[in-house]
Amino acid sequence: MTEVRPGAAASAPLWERDAELAAVREAVDALCAGSAAGSLLVFTGEAGIGKTALLAQVRALAESRCTVWSARGGETITSVPFNVVRQLLQPALVALMPDEAREYFGDWYDIAGPALGIAEPGARQADPQGVCDGLVAAVRRLARREWPLVLLVDDAHWADQETLHWLAAFAERLDDLPVLVVVARRPGDAGGESARHLDTLGALSRPMPSLRALTPDATAGLTRATLGAHADAPFCREVWAVTGGNPYESVELLAKVQDSELEPVEDSAAELRALNRAARGRGLVDRLEGLGVDATKFAWAAAILGTQISVDLAAELAGMQRDEAERCAVRLSAARILTEAERTPGQVGEGELEFVHPLIATAVYRSIPDALRTAMHGVAAAVVTASGLGAAAASRHLLEVHPDDDPELVEQMREAAGEHLAVGAPDAARRCLERALLEPPLPEVHARVLYELGCATLLTSPATTIGYLRQALTVHGLEAELRVDAVCRLSSALVHNDQLEEAVAVVDAEADRLEPGPARMRLQAVHYMWEGIHAGEEDAPGRSRRLAQLAKPLTGRDNSERAVLILRAFDAMTRGENAEEVAELCDRSLVNSRLAPGLGWTDTEWSFELLMMLGISYTYADRLDRAESLFTEARRSYESAGWSGGHLALSHAFGGYVLRRRGRLKEADESLREALRLADRVGRGLPMHWSAACMLIDTLLARGHVGEAEEIAERYSFEPPHPSTIVLPDTHSIRGRLLIATGRVEEGVNELETAEKMSEDRGGHNTVMAPWAGDLARTLAVEDPRRAAEVAADARVQAERFGTDTAIGEALRCAAALETGQRSVALYSQAVTYLEASPCAYEHAAARVEYGIASRSRTEITRGLTLAQSCGADGLVTRARAALGPETQ
Repeated sequence: MTEVRPGAAASAPLWERDAELAAVREAVDALCAGSAAGSLLVFTGEAGIGKTALLAQVRALAESRCTVWSARGGETITSVPFNVVRQLLQPALVALMPDEAREYFGDWYDIAGPALGIAEPGARQADPQGVCDGLVAAVRRLARREWPLVLLVDDAHWADQETLHWLAAFAERLDDLPVLVVVARRPGDAGGESARHLDTLGALSRPMPSLRALTPDATAGLTRATLGAHADAPFCREVWAVTGGNPYESVELLAKVQDSELEPVEDSAAELRALNRAARGRGLVDRLEGLGVDATKFAWAAAILGTQISVDLAAELAGMQRDEAERCAVRLSAARILTEAERTPGQVGEGELEFVHPLIATAVYRSIPDALRTAMHGVAAAVVTASGLGAAAASRHLLEVHPDDDPELVEQMREAAGEHLAVGAPDAARRCLERALLEPPLPEVHARVLYELGCATLLTSPATTIGYLRQALTVHGLEAELRVDAVCRLSSALVHNDQLEEAVAVVDAEADRLEPGPARMRLQAVHYMWEGIHAGEEDAPGRSRRLAQLAKPLTGRDNSERAVLILRAFDAMTRGENAEEVAELCDRSLVNSRLAPGLGWTDTEWSFELLMMLGISYTYADRLDRAESLFTEARRSYESAGWSGGHLALSHAFGGYVLRRRGRLKEADESLREALRLADRVGRGLPMHWSAACMLIDTLLARGHVGEAEEIAERYSFEPPHPSTIVLPDTHSIRGRLLIATGRVEEGVNELETAEKMSEDRGGHNTVMAPWAGDLARTLAVEDPRRAAEVAADARVQAERFGTDTAIGEALRCAAALETGQRSVALYSQAVTYLEASPCAYEHAAARVEYGIASRSRTEITRGLTLAQSCGADGLVTRARAALGPETQ
């Protein structure tokens, strides 16, 4: 049994915590021994079970050997974003001069700095995932500066959602960091995203049983350690019976016994129940009121403020002078209600207070009469604002104030929402704007608040965005330009919520209301953009004709026209129209060969899908330099802006696919896996997963890694039903190729024939983007050579119509595979000529090897082998070596 010294009531919860303390000692020893890997311990237990005291012991064990930083969540401040992580890092942040902080955080300074309160936020809405990644990177750098480092987070169930997001992400990357993270939480006291993050922490932690109540023997040991060895067995047994072995209640009860000078003998045991009632709940409130009106008012003010309680702010809120507030603090400290907040050496805020235990804070807060509590929150908001802490700091109090037709409160909440969005806390912004709606806003402001709500939730909840933006469009008050923007954002949310037809209908309805001009053309462009990504549209040829007619007279004089030109280029590319015309349309959408101002990757007026279409059009038109430049710019722009979600995932995916088209298969493999990793953090089963998985499967098949391709297909459910949005490259073509490669030939042919049917419905296809014809022709060659020849011939016609070296070379390569003798050799020779001129090294390598085999030329096979090795095409390397003979194995 863990022993404590007599009178050490504060150490009571350490009784019967031998296993937990052993785990802590082992973790601290490993940390101080120079272990490269960090660790995580999560202690779970009900209120009063001793979590806080256990963390205090962790501090005592570690602080002489390690740097220790600590923080605590609070029941009344869960709505304050980044509150707990700011507490945790405060010692490091105050020790760094601004220039040092910028040096340590590097590129993450402008992304994570605003969330930590050490940098001014930018004008653009911050991406929550990017801010989380920035915090992870920043703390990792600080940890290497302060190692060995111990991070303590108490009452994590009351930590803000943003901190828990960071903490879960940080805990996943402890394998190479000298950090011990110790978390204490109650079970079941969090919901939503916070609960998910806490579950992640639990899964990553070393397995630990929940903390249990003390046994009768431990309670007797505690009683005698506190009151003296003369406490008799019946008295000790009654202490356990009254408290149920709850350590906090036991400590408080024994303190009351000491205060009342009650003898710890059997004759006094009957008085324990009354003393216990006085130590908690209503009894605690009675004890508080017994300290006088001023002390009660000060305690109420402290409860309203939450944690890290400033004496000055509490005094102002309670309506008393500083010296009077200090006297109240002393009385409350003597009554074991408040205590001076524990500080890490060097941490700011000396003189701040906190409640002795969260249960006391809860009891005091709930003891405030409802109407008075609401009023005090209103006063607290004014006090916080006057102190210069800003609208966001005041907003948590305003959330508790009853609606009262107050236009000023609406503006305060709108300002707070803007501050929250700027640091990457959209959920906090949503709460503020939803509270503003309840006020309610003035009629001329109402629509704007709804619009701002829709914008605030766009990254986190498309369904919520849809509701608010629909409302905004039905309420009078949105200026014309803002209304068009709301329609475009609503359509984007509908698309991401798999409501593509509704998205198009919303855009069309608004366009019909407008006269010709940039606003109307913007809506028309959005219409064609959504239709362009729709995989199953009914009249694709008709849409293409209408889009071509709209784009024909345009010169690219503004971004609306440029958008239409990009959409026309993309449509022409997917249908296999002349590649030179595709590239010319793409070029016309640029300004001096660069993206136009307002049409950049992080500009919000236009959806990022538009620029992806531009890069993809260049890719399949064999303008890989242009495509690579665009996707590299996208990745750098997103990383610089801290956008670490779906935008960055897709920039990695399409950048990786350009590498695939270049034949740099190993690099493509890495980039596409990174894209999937980033996409996994956003969710599962999203359209971006289909695109990235399809590209990676295509790349792995080119490498000859069929098993890995099959594993990716299984992991990401790369099977019917296919998504309603277009996926590049064509999913039916790539899935058919995969099925044939794994021996499921009949299923593969069915998939390829589905791709053929869809291409016919579109009125043409790009034979490189949808490469079904080559695989179908090769597969049918033995059993149905006539049909195979027809497919190959049609593909050649389509390839020549498109006109790129890659398309023509691949079509010739397919035709050669169906022929024999000199006819085959001649076609392979032509294929090699075209593919050597193309930017696609893998296809060139494959054609070289096949040409060498057909012509029995060791020179050509060797050239193909060298190319295949440089591409990372392991399967093609094996094939070439087999053709050269045993000496090359």
